[in-house]
Amino acid sequence: MKNNENIIILKGLVEDAVYKEQEIVEYANNPLIESLPNIFTEDDVINKFSVTPIISRADKNKPSNLRYHIIKRAKHFIQPLPVHFIVERRLSTLIRRGYLARNPLDKSYLERLRIINEIRDENVYEDRILKERMVNIRSTADSMAIIGISGIGKTTAIERLLLMYPQVIMHTEYKGEHFSRTQITWLKIDCPYDGSLSVLCKSFFKAVDDLLGTRYLEKFGYSNRITSSMMLHMTSLASIYGIGVLVIDEIQHLLNSKNDMDEMLNFFVTLSNTVGIPTILIGTSKAQKIFDGNFRQARRATSEGTIMWDRMAKDSDEWELFLECLWDYNCLKQNTELNQNIANAFYDECQGITAVAVNLFILTQERALSEEKEEITVELIRSTAKEDLYTIQPMIKALRNNNIEEIRKYDDIIINLDNLSLNYKRNIELEGKIQELFKERKNTIELKRRNTVENLAIEISEIGILDELDNVEIRKQCEKIVEQLPVEEEYNNIKTKALKVLIDLNEKKKIDKDKKEKYINQEGLIFLYEKAIKSEKHPYDVLKKEGYIKNPVDEFLMVK
Repeated sequence: MKNNENIIILKGLVEDAVYKEQEIVEYANNPLIESLPNIFTEDDVINKFSVTPIISRADKNKPSNLRYHIIKRAKHFIQPLPVHFIVERRLSTLIRRGYLARNPLDKSYLERLRIINEIRDENVYEDRILKERMVNIRSTADSMAIIGISGIGKTTAIERLLLMYPQVIMHTEYKGEHFSRTQITWLKIDCPYDGSLSVLCKSFFKAVDDLLGTRYLEKFGYSNRITSSMMLHMTSLASIYGIGVLVIDEIQHLLNSKNDMDEMLNFFVTLSNTVGIPTILIGTSKAQKIFDGNFRQARRATSEGTIMWDRMAKDSDEWELFLECLWDYNCLKQNTELNQNIANAFYDECQGITAVAVNLFILTQERALSEEKEEITVELIRSTAKEDLYTIQPMIKALRNNNIEEIRKYDDIIINLDNLSLNYKRNIELEGKIQELFKERKNTIELKRRNTVENLAIEISEIGILDELDNVEIRKQCEKIVEQLPVEEEYNNIKTKALKVLIDLNEKKKIDKDKKEKYINQEGLIFLYEKAIKSEKHPYDVLKKEGYIKNPVDEFLMVK
């Protein structure tokens, strides 16, 4: 696949199946559901979803040249808001209900696989044929879309929620019976920039290869493979590995496709309604054009509805909670009170857009340090926005003035208020509960340790020097290190120790990898084949001499 090395695949944990008793009767006796974590509570979501950077008092007293770097920790800040809990509930339901009609213990599951494999072998992909052959096999899968302005945190949120589930679950035995199966709970891939269906299929193969060490991209995604054939193999693999939910991000890229938009949307509908794989489509506000147009497939592709994710309103409790929590990561020596004037100025310059708010907060502190100031003021916020965020000023101004004509120029910030199916601003009861739970847990030892692990894993991964370790391995090592140290240990000391351990582990893996490659190059069939060619001998003779090929006469005489 062209430039496949640039494709970044979100990877989660790989776990052995541990089956849990189900409180909901229809979820029982289904190994694909019983192996999932228990249904999360609000406490679980806060504990697993939040990322609270660590900025200590000692950090605030460090020289300004060091604080320039410490301030950047606020980039990793993730605060749970009501919308995140709603998305989590939808995701939890999508995965479990999608497995109801795909219970591997039911005959219908094997029948579903048989039909898909037959169609794949016939190499004829048509929705009509698939639907006709599977007309008597039900699907319990739903699908949904998440549409919102750029920078609001859609991708970050869905990735954090997906990572709360193990990505791959290995089954070996269920209730005393042999049960060998590999289950992929979730898979997230990006819609190609040109909206190409063939590139999407190749991204899918690469994602599965990265998870399982398979070679499907090489086998099914080579350049002369026709798209319909790749779609058949993608459908087959999604069924074989029991994918719980397929998440397609950047769905607005479909608008760049001249030919594939209808076909791709129809493919998503087929995956969900016929094959039984739940799907989640995520996109910026541009994607509204897909759902508002005359595309029947688009509406069918979101049977569970569409979450229209708008920016936080100035007078909302969620904005107040978000800003209060963000303000804790002030690394200036003077703790500026978050009064109404500062809060008003801050909202005025970011308009409730999460990414803009976090960047403005960081840049304002950097400007304060460069001007040898130690407090955040209204004037500093204004000047930072004007000079450091000048590229987005026209968009912010359009939002501030609610100028509809100007807003229309920026597709990524348009949200059709008439279509809002989610108004989390009104969810006061849930908001209050979140605020109470979050503050209650903010200073617990367990949360402090988890926050330290989260920050270490993110910061060390971003350095980019650990080329032999993936994010999962880095996180596991960080967990071990943090557990061994006192909770009051200085963060920078922990980071130094973690880096040393991880660099040593990375070097060890590199040496082991080199040894393995050296062994492969000097031993085995490939080495002997190349040796035969160089010595101008037939490979058969060399392989036979080395004992890789048995003498057929001897074998015959040994038969009794």
